[in-house]
Amino acid sequence: MAPARAKRGWGAAGKVIVFGLVKRNGCVKAMPIPAHDRASVMREIEAHTREGALYYTDEWQAYATLKLRGEHVMIRKEKGRPAGRDHINGIEGFWSYAKNWLYMYRGVPRQYFHLYLAEVCYRFNHRHENLQPLLYKLLKQISIQELRPILVRKG
Repeated sequence: MAPARAKRGWGAAGKVIVFGLVKRNGCVKAMPIPAHDRASVMREIEAHTREGALYYTDEWQAYATLKLRGEHVMIRKEKGRPAGRDHINGIEGFWSYAKNWLYMYRGVPRQYFHLYLAEVCYRFNHRHENLQPLLYKLLKQISIQELRPILVRKG
């Protein structure tokens, strides 16, 4: 008998909840959030976008107040596909990339997940560039003492 598969999606117990957005320039920002609720999502949107921005989202209720912050286009889906010309394929493409990249680890310890996610974002945002000179430049700019506080997160 095959082992039971772990529950997937929003109801998956013990999994880290991740929120992501794609900026106009195509760069992705993704971060773990404490809860799957409007307050957590809006806190990240306010931290990473400008007021007056144009937002494309799915139909989730938590995005309802975005029209107070800027222009909000809600993408309606029919049979799992966007109806009409507008779409959210940018972030959907990133989720596919991230899942594919992280799959080889078969699970990531919670306290290090933010680092794996940051690496995937960096790789996605620079996927058309040679990473070796970019990483070398980053390593020259920051000391290990500055990195230690962010390497491990509790909770």
